[in-house]
Amino acid sequence: MKLPLIALTMGDVSGIGPQLLDALCSQADIFQSCRPVVYGNAEILSRASEFSGSALRVISIDSILDATSFKPGTAYCLDRGKADVLNAVPCQIDARSGQGAHDYLVSAIEDCLSGQVDAMTTAPLNKEALRLAGIEFPGHTEILADRCQVDDFGMMLYLPQNDVIKPAAGLGIVHATLHTSIASVPGLLNRQAIYEKTRLISGLMQIMGVSNPRVAVCALNPHAGEHGLFGDEEARIIAPAVAEAKQSGINATGPLPADTLIRRAVNGEFDAVVAMYHDQGHIPFKLLGFDQAVNITLGLPIVRTSPSHGTAFDIAWTDTAPDTRGILEAIKAAVKLAVQKKKSP
Repeated sequence: MKLPLIALTMGDVSGIGPQLLDALCSQADIFQSCRPVVYGNAEILSRASEFSGSALRVISIDSILDATSFKPGTAYCLDRGKADVLNAVPCQIDARSGQGAHDYLVSAIEDCLSGQVDAMTTAPLNKEALRLAGIEFPGHTEILADRCQVDDFGMMLYLPQNDVIKPAAGLGIVHATLHTSIASVPGLLNRQAIYEKTRLISGLMQIMGVSNPRVAVCALNPHAGEHGLFGDEEARIIAPAVAEAKQSGINATGPLPADTLIRRAVNGEFDAVVAMYHDQGHIPFKLLGFDQAVNITLGLPIVRTSPSHGTAFDIAWTDTAPDTRGILEAIKAAVKLAVQKKKSP
């Protein structure tokens, strides 16, 4: 049986993405679990190889069918981008880099939807560079949802089991709201959205091997609102969503105070968490495992993962070697999900 074919998007070429892919394709680790194809600019990848001294052999291809022999030290590179990324400025926000990151992503989405590749793992892009390029999406997640034509979706952070994370299948967290201002969060929360995120993450954790995932739902306010003293969103919105989840057969609990809930989950009491907003979930997860945390987009007909870190303009294209642990964990998760997806009826 062939290993899964994984699309690796280059992301923002002014950032750390090209160096990450150079390091990955120069090592044996990635080839033990999948067949990788880089979606990005071959010349940029060659520059990254020259910069690191890896001697990576970069092969430009016009179609996935042209990728035939996968081995360490060789990278197939598929470029359908239209931006002049070769003149993009390293370590700076550049519209050309934003356009390129968008083009590589869209190309990989199309090949995943058509079944030519089994899953995709994306290197980081820069949201401001996207905007400068005239792309009116705040990030990967929203572009993926638009291209896949789905309305119920979410971004999940996943940490594999380790000495700190006790649940056997790892720990996942999804956000009821995502890339938006804190001031807008209370008005954006609604029962249906919270229920859908609870359903999505329960289903994902089942794919990860948990037969009956224990999902904890965060409160919005301190002390879960203290019976209305600090707000009524818990009683008015979140509790009804949890009740609906329970009625549908999901093993859901909440709303629970976020400051203690995450600790309980890490210690093995829950398999997944639903956070109400971006930083409520991202801060503890990145604190617990910044170099291991994986983004998984829920609700898509395709598999997409990514490392949780950004474009790293502060260390990109410098002598600082890129840390590939995050993107390796993302690829492992993509492989696992792709294999399970093929097994599903």
